[in-house]
Amino acid sequence: MDSYSYKITGGKPLKGHINISGSKNAVLGILAASMMIDGTCTLENVPDISDVHVMVKICESIGAKIETELTPEGSVTLHIDPRGIDTYEATGPSVSKIRASYYLLGALLGRGGKASLRMPGGCDFGQRPIDLHLKAFRQMGAKGADFRNINGGIISLHADPLRGASIFLDIVSVGATINIMLAASKAQGKTTIVNAAKEPHIVDVANFLNSMGAKIKGAGTDTIKITGVDKLPGNFTYSIIPDQIEAGTYMIAAAVTNGDVTIHNIIPTHMDPLSSKMREMGYSIDEGDDYLRVYRDPEEPVWGTNVKTAPYPGFPTDLQPQTVVLLCLSEGQSKMDEDVWENRYQYIPELQRMGANISIFDHIALINGIDHFSSAQVKATDLRAGAALVCAALAADGTSYIDEARRIDRGYEKIVDKLRSLGADIEIAGSLNLYEDKEA
Repeated sequence: MDSYSYKITGGKPLKGHINISGSKNAVLGILAASMMIDGTCTLENVPDISDVHVMVKICESIGAKIETELTPEGSVTLHIDPRGIDTYEATGPSVSKIRASYYLLGALLGRGGKASLRMPGGCDFGQRPIDLHLKAFRQMGAKGADFRNINGGIISLHADPLRGASIFLDIVSVGATINIMLAASKAQGKTTIVNAAKEPHIVDVANFLNSMGAKIKGAGTDTIKITGVDKLPGNFTYSIIPDQIEAGTYMIAAAVTNGDVTIHNIIPTHMDPLSSKMREMGYSIDEGDDYLRVYRDPEEPVWGTNVKTAPYPGFPTDLQPQTVVLLCLSEGQSKMDEDVWENRYQYIPELQRMGANISIFDHIALINGIDHFSSAQVKATDLRAGAALVCAALAADGTSYIDEARRIDRGYEKIVDKLRSLGADIEIAGSLNLYEDKEA
């Protein structure tokens, strides 16, 4: 992928209306799930982002046929036919480029009882082992390479047969919950996941599978029950839920620029953890059936607060970096407690280049409020950190450059165009090529 930067001249309040795209986290799990069905399916409201492009190419590399349609409204629809899949091996170099490729372990195991996958990639902000996934597959009868020593970066599993099991997750894990649901949907018998993750995109993956013919109950609670079926007939059209993290990022961008933005095509209850904190700080948030409006009285102060990340319905870790930017521009001292990932503060030195006053103590960030950010050249260390730097640059005095902007495009559809539509001064510096090469 070509390297490029964002050039942002800050100080302009964002104003207007914006539509949120489909959920990155949901569509990646659903794309993997679509590899299991015995018919065809159509996915609507698909975000046009690089992670989706990579996942599509991986699915095509194992034999699936996927056609992309651009609707008159400008959204993306995928027409998927997995019936031509002729391998259980997904070991090409693209597999290592995104974390969500590991969902193909559960999908391929469920589809044919075999799976061989290159170790997945993704953002690097701490240890992200997949031991919970592998332990669960082992309980379901999967065998293969030593689960504690993956040879050559390739995970190879087989099950004859794959059986339902009662699985307790030692740690709440979104990835493991989805992967187990995928495998269990076609396993023999019943599977119960206890201490399951409850994020909205888990519910969306379960709803998609049920639309295709699966029997999943309890998604969105801490206990999910799956009765395996022989076939997933498919032949159904499904629309991806809106992206709560994209919505939250634009809420924060509006706030730090003292703007007035109405955000459409969202599920407002998904935004409650962020909305409640922003109201506590002094921002006004008007809520409708599928929109939120973010603004504030410029005569009123913005107060700091304390935030702790946690699995859903707690405060999402994927909004932690953007929220730290928000806290930087509040009065007094705030505290961010990152309780999900142990190394997600890698972006703090970049914010400090822009004038942030932040001290780190293990998983705690103490943030002292500042009057404004200063322009600087900074680097997006990961997807959400990059989004946070965009927010800071929009609020900064002068012109900033955000290098490695390709990381931001992994999860934000047309972010430059959307911000421009709200009045932001942002452009791409360097070449832009979201699509990977053809080899998966």
